[in-house]
Amino acid sequence: MVMDINEIKEYLPQRYPFLLVDRVLELNLGESIVALKNVTGNENHFNGHFPELPIMPGVLIIEAMAQAAGILGFKTLNKKPAEGSIYMFAGVDKARFKRQVVPGDQLILKAQYVSDKSGLWKFECQAFVDDKLAASATILCIDRKSK
Repeated sequence: MVMDINEIKEYLPQRYPFLLVDRVLELNLGESIVALKNVTGNENHFNGHFPELPIMPGVLIIEAMAQAAGILGFKTLNKKPAEGSIYMFAGVDKARFKRQVVPGDQLILKAQYVSDKSGLWKFECQAFVDDKLAASATILCIDRKSK
């Protein structure tokens, strides 16, 4: 199951400059997702992080992984934000950063469903550039009513 940016916007409430998933490459409901973020030099955070050596901030890599996990959760539950549901970032554990992410990179985001206890979803997530691990984390999301 592949999703383009228009369908992604149906499942994520974030918008530019904070929408960090450009395409879904693979989606296995209730199991896993593989998504893509194109990293471009004109993104606002590169103006200050760092102007002479632009590096994507780690918190944005974590957010991109969480957004991919959110799509997996929404699609698995067959819910959309427009229907009054929102996936909130509830926590992050074991975050590790292995390489810098810079303009021109394609960030491949992977999330695997681990568990769902009382509406708290747990995902094991990784971000890769050129098949090399850039970051990993355990991400917790919670499904809440948005209205």
